Amino acid sequence: MTENTQKPKDVTITKAKGRPMLTWVGKKPLARVRAYPAQAIERFDATSGQHQTQSAALHAADWSDWPQDLPQGGLLYHGDNKDVLAHLLANGFRGKVKLIYIDPPFDSGANYVREVQLRGVKGTTKIDGEDYTLGEQVQYTDIWANDNYLQFMYERLLMLKELLAEDGVLYLHCDSSRNSYLRLILDEVFGPDRFVNEIVWHYYNKMQGNVGRFASNHDVILSYKNGEKFSFTTLREKRDKPKTQQKRVWDPESKSLKQARDEQGNLIYYEDTERTIDDVWRLPYLMPADQTEKLDYRTQKPERVIERIVESSSKPGDLILDCFAGSGTTAAVAQRLGRRWICCDINRGAIQTTAKRLQDLMQAQAAAAPRQGDLAGNIDTPQRPSQLGFATYRVNDYDLHIQHNEAVELACQHLGVARTRTDAFFDGTQGGRLVKIVPFNHPLTPLDLEAVRDEVKTRPSEERDVMVVCLGWQLDARAWVDAYNRNRPVNKLHVVELRTDRKLGGIIKHEPLAVQASARREGDQLVVEVQDVVSPTIMQRLNLEQGVFRAQITDWRAVVDCILIDPAYNGQVFNVALADVPERKQDLVAGRYELPAPLAGSTVAVKVIDMLGEELVVTLLV
Repeated sequence: MTENTQKPKDVTITKAKGRPMLTWVGKKPLARVRAYPAQAIERFDATSGQHQTQSAALHAADWSDWPQDLPQGGLLYHGDNKDVLAHLLANGFRGKVKLIYIDPPFDSGANYVREVQLRGVKGTTKIDGEDYTLGEQVQYTDIWANDNYLQFMYERLLMLKELLAEDGVLYLHCDSSRNSYLRLILDEVFGPDRFVNEIVWHYYNKMQGNVGRFASNHDVILSYKNGEKFSFTTLREKRDKPKTQQKRVWDPESKSLKQARDEQGNLIYYEDTERTIDDVWRLPYLMPADQTEKLDYRTQKPERVIERIVESSSKPGDLILDCFAGSGTTAAVAQRLGRRWICCDINRGAIQTTAKRLQDLMQAQAAAAPRQGDLAGNIDTPQRPSQLGFATYRVNDYDLHIQHNEAVELACQHLGVARTRTDAFFDGTQGGRLVKIVPFNHPLTPLDLEAVRDEVKTRPSEERDVMVVCLGWQLDARAWVDAYNRNRPVNKLHVVELRTDRKLGGIIKHEPLAVQASARREGDQLVVEVQDVVSPTIMQRLNLEQGVFRAQITDWRAVVDCILIDPAYNGQVFNVALADVPERKQDLVAGRYELPAPLAGSTVAVKVIDMLGEELVVTLLV
């Protein structure tokens, strides 16, 4: 499963049988989907270097049906969730997931960005041509044509149902913009008889001012079970004010509850300080001032919302899945509450944010965990974690030097493309031609070209030619374009390869991070020092904004988000033994680190991640 030599394979998807059936343009059933292999990228073990028995600190989760070629711990996948879900189905997880929570794009017409800034710098610098501050990267563009959005969600819900256990349950987080459509799709995929709840999350603390209507201060969470039954635990919360209640006792003769009385026959009352939680959750929205949870991730949800879902619909040791991981809230809550978890996201920034969050949490859990035989530690608590480590995988070799949305912006600026935000397929227009920018993580293939051809076919009145922008193209793609354009008066394809095109090429000259680091032995300790880090991408953006003035960064640590160290790197999987992740934005990485020395001749790997999410691994022999 971790070998790149494995070939893709098809997995079957059960046909939706529920009613009613929502119809949209381009609706297609998902009978089969291609499953790609996964590549192990990084492993983290919070007990590494600690003199304790890990099993003493863990909940006794049942790993007996876990795939043998996977480590027993959390799984974090980088890739398109359609690819990741297919991979999970093909590799032993069909029918194994007890709880699914997803917080997908809401089709709201907004661009969501990851807000970052240089460490140790109070102000922020804007990126040229953007309304975002320096370092804000588009996490995903929540701009869809309605039909494409519905197909996107339909396919993923069909696959998620296949992964759910018979007694599993799915929670889908949405807002008022698409909740009616999504409920109809859920009815079709699961069946209306599997509907469980429509939960209203009222965030009373989100102030919007005078918006000319009733302010929208709630989200909706739709819940569907997979089979006839599912696990559910009733939850209670504190009342704002205690309520006087009449005490009732069970009468075995009448087999019913009756009023309780004292010896004098008087009714017995008591003060009830709690109430059963219903389907309206009055929980605060995450505010910028919240420094305990806030990760500067625009769509981040409060842990208290996810806690209620996890505590009510799963047990310690159960497997939980979130295929829109974002900032990693689901994984963090599952980890804290003793559940196993699998998360994925298409965005590398989301993967890095989630990984750092889980590293911090697991290290805290490992430090607080009782040692074996420590009776005072109360190790039988259900809050013991199911794992103290996790592995990061990449599916379908999804690895961009720059994110696709950022690449699109750069290409459009260079080519003079007018962006078309309302078109779900084409990225814009240029010189009277439609423009399609193919993702830069692969060369142009006939499949990409066929997608363009099929899209044009759905627009019979469209007579414009199409500019296809790519990084590299396969030989068979050249032949495909020649055959397609032969004797074609309209909709001709014009391919622009951004590295070699004589007129328009030369844009992509990505300069990677430059890192100067050293490692040496001092007795039984390994000393690793990072002396300098240069981020050409950050400097380029700063210089664009500064104009004639050249930007200067006096302390290299300002551009570094975190530093990870593997003292015995095997050349394939990065095992994190030390993670320097500053807790606050104004804090800087240390730059000098000491840890137990590895065997002589070992390779020390130092991974540096800058404030834009770009990373570089430096290897050193010791």
